[in-house]
Amino acid sequence: MELVTTPAAPAALGPYSQAIKSGGFLFCSGQLGIDPATGKLASGDAAGQARQALKNISAVLAEECLGLSDVVKTTIFLTSLDDFTAVNETYEDCFRTHKPARSTVAVAALPLTAKIEIECIAELD
Repeated sequence: MELVTTPAAPAALGPYSQAIKSGGFLFCSGQLGIDPATGKLASGDAAGQARQALKNISAVLAEECLGLSDVVKTTIFLTSLDDFTAVNETYEDCFRTHKPARSTVAVAALPLTAKIEIECIAELD
């Protein structure tokens, strides 16, 4: 098991790692839509936060020379399922034709009053 971190994505908000490399996979912790340059949510809406969260995930993946095309599973946490369609559009725009397995879960709240959090598992080559 190996810790993976990058300054190109926001630092963890608690006692956990940005990602762990283990058993041929990279397990990425949930990313909020935090702009790593400011430490604040990049947008007030769920679609904008989703886009930033996926940029943050891309930065963590890049630390291991991976990209979104290496992702095999994502989990999306939404504070409102009313945002499902807008987030899907952003998600599809970022992943393009690649369609990893995915779960979407409604949650009561997220840190920093974020509207969305995304975590993923990527396959290492």
